[in-house]
Amino acid sequence: MAVRIRSCLWALFLGYFMTQPAGIASQPSLTIYNQNFAVVRDTVALDLKPGVNPVRYSGATAYVEPASVILRDPSGRHRVEVVEQNYRGDPVSQSRMLSLSEGKTIKFENIRSDGGHTTRTMIAGKIIRSGDGRGLEPLIEVDGKLRFGLPGLPIFPDLPDDTILKPTLYWLIESSQPAKFEAELSYVTGGMRWEADYNLVLPEQGDTLDLTGWVTMDNESGSSFEQARIKLIAGDVNKMQYMRISGGSGGGGAAPNRSVTEKSFDEYHLYTLERATTLLDREQKQVEFARAAGVHSAALYIYDGAAAEPDQDWQTFQNDPVYGTKGSKKVWVMREFTNSAANQLGLALPKGRVRLYRRNEDGAMEFTGENVIQHTPRDEVLRLYTGNAFDLVGERKRTDFKQNNFVGVIDPSTGLPIPTRNPGPPTMDESFEITLRNHKRQAVEVRVVEHLYRWINWEIKKNTAGFRKIDAQTIEFPLELKPEEERHIGYTAHYWW
Repeated sequence: MAVRIRSCLWALFLGYFMTQPAGIASQPSLTIYNQNFAVVRDTVALDLKPGVNPVRYSGATAYVEPASVILRDPSGRHRVEVVEQNYRGDPVSQSRMLSLSEGKTIKFENIRSDGGHTTRTMIAGKIIRSGDGRGLEPLIEVDGKLRFGLPGLPIFPDLPDDTILKPTLYWLIESSQPAKFEAELSYVTGGMRWEADYNLVLPEQGDTLDLTGWVTMDNESGSSFEQARIKLIAGDVNKMQYMRISGGSGGGGAAPNRSVTEKSFDEYHLYTLERATTLLDREQKQVEFARAAGVHSAALYIYDGAAAEPDQDWQTFQNDPVYGTKGSKKVWVMREFTNSAANQLGLALPKGRVRLYRRNEDGAMEFTGENVIQHTPRDEVLRLYTGNAFDLVGERKRTDFKQNNFVGVIDPSTGLPIPTRNPGPPTMDESFEITLRNHKRQAVEVRVVEHLYRWINWEIKKNTAGFRKIDAQTIEFPLELKPEEERHIGYTAHYWW
């Protein structure tokens, strides 16, 4: 049986709906994305007669995208072809009430204060023009005379149109024969989001941590959902893209959580709350979704002494003798662990904030830093910057700088330094000395990172410590420091063009 919606005049359309509300059957379900939108699915009980059937659904959110609405028979026995629909999401406000009361006479309360004495009088006025949304002042008739502006606080005897209390979808459905079934309604809405938070707890001594993951759902949609089935999508979803389930499972070695299950969902990950829950409007709700104990981690100390350089076009400053000489004394503290089953994890971890705590000698947990992780699949390494070391100090200074065959300008056509008439290719030699001091009571390893930003052709000369090449323009010196030890690194970078 084909079912379609026929257009008509709005007045007739609204008149039908005022007497034909639709029932709502089973519990709603939500799929919330961490990009401030959700997909809502609900059930509308349809009892269609031959001809035109007005249907009203008042459970929509205030941020529904009307063009995303799908109304269908999930059994496939009845075809619902939506040709036209209407959506009203008017908020209840004074201006809206005035607009709905145009042509009616209501009372206005006029309050005056004189020498501490307050008088209240009621004035009857007919609303000729509400001025709602048209950039015009209200026009009110009082005692047969017209006046601009309101003569007092409007007192509305009743609600002219109860449909403005909730956002409402309206349809006129035409059926060629009687049909009674539970239609499935789904739509995309804004005003809903979720995010993940992780708490990592370290013991008083050591690097083996416990992890707890929470999801926080935030409902600002304007509607409440009673006993809803809720799913969460993690991933960078193109909102215009149609998605389908592709199967697969997340796996992992973390302790199972009965509140939330996780599996692959197309190119994303789907988290399902096993229990139906009520999500009220303007409510935040937290649910634990991950728990793991005995996760091995490591503390890393990174000294990137030139990291304070401003983010500028380095080619412009290749030939600037001063560029790259500013240094920092801060040694970064990093916490690193592998998201694998062998390390008691192996979960698809959605992006979110990570907070680190360490237990004190009295058993209390003290906050030691936080950062944000991106979506992290299993078997990847997580490295978090948590702050700067108090008892580790670094210094970086340039000790020598030489240029050969440079005139100090850059050829705009090639971006390369312009050589002089002297024979031989342009070259540059730059020397640095890095000093590290360890004021801790235990030995540490500090990774000294240096950026060879001058050019892609380089060679390290006069090196006083072993280094490893990280990428085409980055090297790293692993440096062991005993308690209260000071160590120095010196090297010269030779560049040629």
